[in-house]
Amino acid sequence: MTQTLQQDQLTKYIRVTGDRNGKFVEFDFAIHDPTLFVELILPQQAFQHFCEINHVIEMTEAQQAWNDAQEDKWRYGIEPTILNQRRENLDQEDQS
Repeated sequence: MTQTLQQDQLTKYIRVTGDRNGKFVEFDFAIHDPTLFVELILPQQAFQHFCEINHVIEMTEAQQAWNDAQEDKWRYGIEPTILNQRRENLDQEDQS
């Protein structure tokens, strides 16, 4: 019983990331830590039910921005800074 109560008390986050022809919802789902999420896709009605039974809240703009920055850092290998906001794509062939 204690374990069930603890699981119910954890905050559950969602972030809608896409829509497939109005039939499916693509979204990120996290439990307790919005930086650790899984990408999911569900039919519209199932998504609504999923949100209801999990009592989810939407990630804040700051949480979304953090996740986007971390994804860019992983993808491109460069972390943008205040002095250099430009991201260089290291996946391209060497231009020199």
